[in-house]
Amino acid sequence: MMSNVQLLWVLVTALVAVLYYYPSSRSGNAFPDTLNNTYDFIIVGAGSAGSVLASRLSEDTTNQVLLLEAGGFPEDNPSIIVPGEAGKLVGSDQDWMFVTEPQTDAFLAFKDQRSYWPRGKVLGGTSALNNLQFVRCSRHDYDSWAAEGCEGWSYRDVLPYFIKSENIQIEELKNSEYHGSDGPIPITRQIITPMQQLYMDAGVDLGYNVTDCNGEDQIGFCWSQTNQRNGERWSNYRAFVEPHTSRTNLHISPNTVTTKIIIRNKKAVGVECISNGRKLRLLARKEVILSAGAINSPHLLMLSGIGPKHHLKKHGIEVHADLPVGENLQEHLSLPLMFSINTTASVTLNEVKSLWTQLKYYIFGTGYLSASLMEGMAFVYGDINQKSDTGRTPDMQLRFSTNHIFTPSMKNIVNMHFKDEVAEKIFTAREDVRSITIWAVLLHPKSRGTIRLTSTDPFDYPEIDPHFLQHPDDVKMAIQMVRFVEKLVDTETLRSIGMNVNEMSPLYQLCNQHEFRSDVFWECYSRYFLLNFCHASSTCRMGAVDDKTAVVDPQLRVKGIYGLRVVDASM
Repeated sequence: MMSNVQLLWVLVTALVAVLYYYPSSRSGNAFPDTLNNTYDFIIVGAGSAGSVLASRLSEDTTNQVLLLEAGGFPEDNPSIIVPGEAGKLVGSDQDWMFVTEPQTDAFLAFKDQRSYWPRGKVLGGTSALNNLQFVRCSRHDYDSWAAEGCEGWSYRDVLPYFIKSENIQIEELKNSEYHGSDGPIPITRQIITPMQQLYMDAGVDLGYNVTDCNGEDQIGFCWSQTNQRNGERWSNYRAFVEPHTSRTNLHISPNTVTTKIIIRNKKAVGVECISNGRKLRLLARKEVILSAGAINSPHLLMLSGIGPKHHLKKHGIEVHADLPVGENLQEHLSLPLMFSINTTASVTLNEVKSLWTQLKYYIFGTGYLSASLMEGMAFVYGDINQKSDTGRTPDMQLRFSTNHIFTPSMKNIVNMHFKDEVAEKIFTAREDVRSITIWAVLLHPKSRGTIRLTSTDPFDYPEIDPHFLQHPDDVKMAIQMVRFVEKLVDTETLRSIGMNVNEMSPLYQLCNQHEFRSDVFWECYSRYFLLNFCHASSTCRMGAVDDKTAVVDPQLRVKGIYGLRVVDASM
C-alpha cells in the first residue's frame, strides 16, 4: 500500500505529465487580437468539415482565410483529450445541449418524450466529443448519390480523399489500397481488453467474415478503428488546423457566434457575428462557407433569408431564396441491449474510475482511459442469411461496448433526460457488474424530420423534430435488429461467457405487460429506449441542379445564391 507521501508524489507527477503533454490550441499567428474587415473565405464552424476546409484553403498563400467557431479551446476541458472520458463531455460547456421536440412515437422513457442531442461547441466540433470511431459510409451510399445526379460523389471519386487524409497506424492495413499513410488523421486499432476477439469470434460463429469495415467489403465484423494517437484523441481540428496556426493567411476566432449571412443581390458577401461582446460585420471577397453542422447550418440559413418561403414569412424574414432548408432531417437510431457476463476479461465501472486507472493514463498514457470502450462493430443486413456484399448498403450496424452505464453512480452523469420513475428502475446495476452492451443501430430510417426557427433571435435554439419511428418500416427494422442480436448472443462463443438471450435486463421492466421477446415486446422496448446516435444529416440536402428537394448542388453551392456553400453533414 502506498504511503501518503508516495501517493502525493504520484499525483504531482501525473499533474505535471498532463500539463506538459496536453497540446495548446492557442499558439501561432492564427489568433489575432483584431480581425481583418475582409477575407477571401469565411468558414463558419471549426468542426469536422470546417477544420479540413481551413487547412486546405490556407495552403494557398494567396487566400486569406477566417475560421469562426462559437465554442472555445479544447484544452479548456481536459477530458476532451482522454478517449475513455468521452462520456463526461455530454452536457459540458463544450456541448450545445440541444433537445428535440416531444416525440409521439418514441422516447417514451424520457422526460416530455424529448431526446437529448449532443453536438460539439468547441474547436474541433463534435470530433472533439464523440467516441472516436472512424467509420466511412458504405460504398453504395456514395454510388447512390452519384446515380441521383450528384456527379463527383461516387465511391471511386471520394476514396482518394479518404486515403489522402489518413495516417493508418494499423500494421496489417498499411499496404491496403483503401488506406493512406501520409495524411494528418492517425487511425489506430485499440486493444484494451480480450473481449474484442470474442466479438469477432461470435461473428464467425454466425458465418460472417472478420473484415476491414473501411475497406473493400463492409459487410462483416470488424475491430474498431479510432481517431487517436498515443492514447490521446485526435480531433479534426487537432489534425488539420493546429499544425498550421503559424500560417499568416489563416485567422481563427473562437468564442464567436455567427448570427447572420449578409446577402446582397443574391450574393453572400459576408457574415455578422458576435465576438467578445462586440457585434462584427466581416466581408468575404470570394465565398462564405457554412460548416456549422446539420442543426446550426440550416438554422443560420433560415435566419439569413434562405429557406421555405412560407416559414420565413411567418417570422417576418426577407426571403432571398425559397429552398427546402431544414427538411429531410435524418438520424441513426440506436437500441441498447445489455447482457451480464462471467469473465474477468471485461471492464467494470469501478475499474474504469479507479485511482490506478487514472495514474496509468496520466503518467504512461495507457490503460482503460487510453481508448474508447466501443471495442468492435459489425455491418450486416436484416436478413441474417446475407453474409456478404449484395450490392446495397447494410441495414444495421452493431457496436460492442464492454461496460455498463446504468449503475447508481452514473445516474447524474448519463444526461439522457430519463423520467424520474424510469431512472429509479433502470439505474440499479452494481458498480462491479461485468456486462456487454450491444448497440444495434438502424442505419437507414425512413422517418424524416425537420429543423424550424423558434424566433428570429439567433441565440434561441431551433425546433428539432426528428419524427422518430413515425414510419412503420422503422419499427419493423428495430425488431429485426433485436432478432439479429438474439442470434449473436446465442452463439457458442458468447454463451461461453455467460450471455443469455433470456436474461431480464432492468430496462425491460417498462414492457412487462407483453410476452417477453415477442414482437410486441420489442416494439414496446424500442419505443421506450431507441436513442438518437448523434449522426444528424441531410437538412441542407445535396442534389442534382434540377432536384427541387435539394438545397445545394453537387459542388455544395446554395442554389440561387452566389458565393455561398454548405460543407458538412447537413448536405
